[in-house]
Amino acid sequence: MAPTIDRQGYWGRPTSTLEWCEENYVVSFYIAEFWNTVSNLIMILPPLYGAVHTYRNGLEFRYICSFLGLSAVGVGSWCFHMTLLYEMQLLDELPMIYSTCVFVYCLYECFKQENSISLFPIVLLLIFSVSVTSKYVSPFQVMYGVLVACLVMRSIFIVTWVYPWLRALCYTSLGVFLLGFLLWNIDNIFCDSLRASRQMMPPGVGVVTQFHAWWHIFTGLGSYLHILLSLQIRSTYLKYRPKVKFLCGVWPTLHIEPQRMS
Repeated sequence: MAPTIDRQGYWGRPTSTLEWCEENYVVSFYIAEFWNTVSNLIMILPPLYGAVHTYRNGLEFRYICSFLGLSAVGVGSWCFHMTLLYEMQLLDELPMIYSTCVFVYCLYECFKQENSISLFPIVLLLIFSVSVTSKYVSPFQVMYGVLVACLVMRSIFIVTWVYPWLRALCYTSLGVFLLGFLLWNIDNIFCDSLRASRQMMPPGVGVVTQFHAWWHIFTGLGSYLHILLSLQIRSTYLKYRPKVKFLCGVWPTLHIEPQRMS
């Protein structure tokens, strides 16, 4: 993790239990970690569009919650990196658990009757998510890792044995997420070297070494692609006609044909 900050800003002394490698209050007096903050836009704006698009398609509410959950993670992370306050740290970490629980529910319930609700997995996931706040359970990172592992295993099973034509989307989502995880670890392990190298680089070049910001970008994209994968699995099972299209030729979205397959 990063050493103690050497600048003070609008939000005062950090009270969070974690601090990252970006130098604090360098770009803005009002934002502690500028690049770690603004990089969360990828987790806020595209999922909001996805939620609206899913609602307009008349698809199940659980997928609207998935997109909104990802946006909530982005908002929480924005607030945390902007302030480095403990309260905002919780606003960052807890939505990660809650939204991933929604992802797990959607993926493990994708082969059920339309608009059906299974109470047992909901209760189980609620107990799991609430237990994260308990001091008697494993750290947040471990609990989050368990949920991600459940998603990875379920996704690989489905694209291996049920819908193999979705392998490209599945492995792209997983690969992008793992790339972000790799950069997150590099940022943590080599923080001192990264900070020293930025002192010798032009500002525009040094920004590229803000690997925690890249973690936000790649995990945001990977999570968004996972929701598309889950939604495509579900809509295919329900005999809709899902098709991935690109908004402005760049950003992937899922379009559902109005009529079902026979």
